[in-house]
Amino acid sequence: MNIENAKSQMRKGMLEYCVLLLLKHRPSYASDIIQQLKNAELLVVEGTLYPLLTRLKNDGLLQYEWQESTQGPPRKYYALSKEGEKFLEGQDAAWQELSNTINYLKNVTPKLLEVKN
Repeated sequence: MNIENAKSQMRKGMLEYCVLLLLKHRPSYASDIIQQLKNAELLVVEGTLYPLLTRLKNDGLLQYEWQESTQGPPRKYYALSKEGEKFLEGQDAAWQELSNTINYLKNVTPKLLEVKN
């Protein structure tokens, strides 16, 4: 098995959650979201992000507004909707559960194996 493929699948699974986390803090436009994800070492291309933003908006989790730009055409700024904020709370709880599970398995499994033998 290729570790890069496994990492890619993990990133895909986390991308939605990461985007929602970023938008929790402030409205952002797509290029800014990509840069913030890059700063967090989660590399994403526009071809991946735009369909995700569209789906989240269509699902009622995001809203957007156009804002004038001093450097070109108006930009579409995305923000969490009220429904998106509630959804993110659920994502936070799910992430905590997953994190607890992974930490448990990483730290306790050897002890459990000793008990079974």
